[in-house]
Amino acid sequence: MDTEPRASVLRQIPRSVWILGCVSLLMDVSSEIIHSLLPMFLMASLGASAATIGIIEGIAEATAPVVKLFSGALSDYLGNRKWLAVAGYGLGALSKPLFAVASTVGVVVTARIVDRVGKGIRGAPRDALIADVTPSHLRGAAFGLRQSLDTVGAFLGPLLAVLIMLRWVDDFRLAFRLAVIPGLIAVALLTFGIKEPAWEPGAKQRNPARWHNLRQLGANYWWVVAVGTFFALARFSDAFLVLRAMKSGVPVALVPLVMFAMNVVFSAAAYPFGKLADSMSHFRLLMAGLAVLIAADVVLANANQWSIVVVGVAIWGLHMGITQGLLATMVSRTAPAQLRGTAFGFFNLLGGLGTLAASLVAGELWDRFGPAATFYASAIFCVVTVVLLCVGRAAALRFE
Repeated sequence: MDTEPRASVLRQIPRSVWILGCVSLLMDVSSEIIHSLLPMFLMASLGASAATIGIIEGIAEATAPVVKLFSGALSDYLGNRKWLAVAGYGLGALSKPLFAVASTVGVVVTARIVDRVGKGIRGAPRDALIADVTPSHLRGAAFGLRQSLDTVGAFLGPLLAVLIMLRWVDDFRLAFRLAVIPGLIAVALLTFGIKEPAWEPGAKQRNPARWHNLRQLGANYWWVVAVGTFFALARFSDAFLVLRAMKSGVPVALVPLVMFAMNVVFSAAAYPFGKLADSMSHFRLLMAGLAVLIAADVVLANANQWSIVVVGVAIWGLHMGITQGLLATMVSRTAPAQLRGTAFGFFNLLGGLGTLAASLVAGELWDRFGPAATFYASAIFCVVTVVLLCVGRAAALRFE
């Protein structure tokens, strides 16, 4: 049983992880100001349908993982994680002004793709850098801490969006312009606050994506990828949570509070469950996360009041807190150190394709059959993932 005080564990987490967490916090403030308003902007100002929003979000969310595959492998090849991460965060910050000037759906699509390319460039090198600088017995706590700080930004962003919309009477474009500021601060903090650790001689890979190197990832790693991919099929874009809130009849300016509620719970849960992943069965934690997501889907499918929507979204945030740091920890523990960037890249690529498929299906179901069908479909994919875990439990138990 883990009796180490929480404060002691936090003190052991390297300074670089704290800085990376603060960078994520600032960039998420920037991104979530936009993302919490974008579905409403698309539907109310540009006349987009739920299916169109699903396509936009699916393409955008799939773009980042495709790029992560190459950026992760490139970070292994170059032996450098930091400057790829700086480039990714910089591109994300520079994409924000495009939302403010968008007059057509096409401009929004362009802005979302540029933003997600930036996320793709930074994601795998950043996660691999965390694994590089953190002792193995603290990686669950480190990933959980980074995710928790990231999610603090994710709930501050929607809160700021509400304040801006109330103060300036639903001025979407002003909110999008103000979102640029924290993004630029994040880039500056990463540039001047992180020093990358030196690589051991011979650790760089000539071509990390060669078949010989991919075979080194091993069966345990590919099992994690398979589970993460099926899990992604149950987790469509957060845009549908915003649309669910709109359906409950709340004023437009207050709709971003739904993302605030989700991310408060997500942030509060991410570090404790990440730390728990250092000492508890990963199999059991994954099963718990799936059960919580099924509960969220059932509540949201049947929600007909604002208060019930908030409860369902809060439960959704709890499942994110349980699973996000856990999956990153599982990848870091099953991949060789010299191939971590490549490993995170492949994991995120296949998970992103799952999110693309889930968002496309969610949008079609929403337009044809209504919100309930969308959330019940998510619950069905959760059940499929549970079956996969149970059938392959012998492999899953190797992670304990």
